[in-house]
Amino acid sequence: MDLSLLTRKSDVEWWIERHPGMRVPGIIYASEALVKDMDAKVYEQVANVATLRGIERASYAMPDAHWGYGFPIGGVAAFDADRGGVVSAGGVGFDISCGVRLIGTGLTIDDVEPLKKHIANELARNVPAGVGSVGRLHLDDREMDAMLAGGARWAVERGYGTAADLERIEERGCMAGAMPEKVSDRAKNRQRDEMGTLGSGNHYLEVQQVVKIFDPVVASAFHLRERDVVISIHCGSRGLGHQIGTEFLKRMAIEAPTYGIDLPDRELACAPIDSPLGQAYLGAMRAGINCALANRQIITHLVRGAFLRLAPRAELTPLYDVSHNTCKLESHQMNGRTKRLFVHRKGATRALGPGHPDLPPAFASIGQPVLIGGTMGTASYVLVGTSDGLKRSFGSSCHGAGRSMSRHAAAKLWQGRKVVDELAARGILIRSPSPRGVAEEAPGAYKDVTEVVDAADRAGLSRKVARLEPLVCVKG
Repeated sequence: MDLSLLTRKSDVEWWIERHPGMRVPGIIYASEALVKDMDAKVYEQVANVATLRGIERASYAMPDAHWGYGFPIGGVAAFDADRGGVVSAGGVGFDISCGVRLIGTGLTIDDVEPLKKHIANELARNVPAGVGSVGRLHLDDREMDAMLAGGARWAVERGYGTAADLERIEERGCMAGAMPEKVSDRAKNRQRDEMGTLGSGNHYLEVQQVVKIFDPVVASAFHLRERDVVISIHCGSRGLGHQIGTEFLKRMAIEAPTYGIDLPDRELACAPIDSPLGQAYLGAMRAGINCALANRQIITHLVRGAFLRLAPRAELTPLYDVSHNTCKLESHQMNGRTKRLFVHRKGATRALGPGHPDLPPAFASIGQPVLIGGTMGTASYVLVGTSDGLKRSFGSSCHGAGRSMSRHAAAKLWQGRKVVDELAARGILIRSPSPRGVAEEAPGAYKDVTEVVDAADRAGLSRKVARLEPLVCVKG
């Protein structure tokens, strides 16, 4: 990106000043090196989002931002329905509620190292991964609608986990306002056999070691210590979420003129929040969130079973589960008063600070755990939400390393088998049904996750708590 197009406010804050058509400025939080490496399309997309009706404060891009569909991946924007604000399927993304769940094991690296190969094989056997992967469940029409309405609560009621799990999940495991009837039969049919599966792309199931603690007080509250072994689950709403996004983007593009919406880019297709189309999308999208929450809950149950067979004294307890492709109605302070805003986060994680009413009791005085996925060859991070972040980005932070090249380009540069062998030589075991998928997800295809996390920390969006490094990774 051309830095001359931006106004530098600090070493990690860059503004796109308002120009014709923009209702608010654009703000990019990133280091100079990260901004320089961003595609010029990020600038264009941040500016385009700033033209949408009812947008509040600014159009934001997180440190891991890169070119997306309509909104940049790493884009955040909040809209006021009372001012004609809109909801955009492109501002949520196709993989609705893709997110990360972090699970403690009660084990240390000394316990796990001798079992590592067995753990890798057992997890790969128990959790289906890859394009078109199917699970052991088949949902009929009644169970499909119950799952879309109930989310992780539905899964727990069916024996997949415990009620205690729900207290450590965003929205306590169930997104209110879901409308299964707004989800098409085609979307439901794509999901009937996909519950409890990882899917493909950047989704993974990873066993990790806590290698560094940055904030001992918060780490203790999160029950994280150096040498602890934890598990990350990164996946979303599979085929159902993708179908919802595809269908509503098309409808929004067709109906935009009906609502007097002139789009700077067709990919920014949207509808007024209070319109029938806007409400239908929100209902379907919330059902997609519940699908993802249920999916990660079922996978948690499968992982528990696999671990306990090999390490009977393990205690698998979720730390938190947070999504990063959503639009949520939230309370935020605007000019000294509370407003209810629809906050789009696409490839961005909610990062609520201490005292926020949406936090579970366990984190009320500390702040929300912010889970940042890295690559299978580098690291992931746990951060915590801050009070400043609520003012700077509506309580939002980065969500991962962010791609630095396309999957097609990565597959040309790397061979899957070679990547697996190189990581094995470093003690990281990879299990995947797709060598090409491994090549596409090679660590070198991503930005430096440490630089991304450091930028979020310096910008006050979230604060570093712990660094995690991979031991075993199951990839689609």
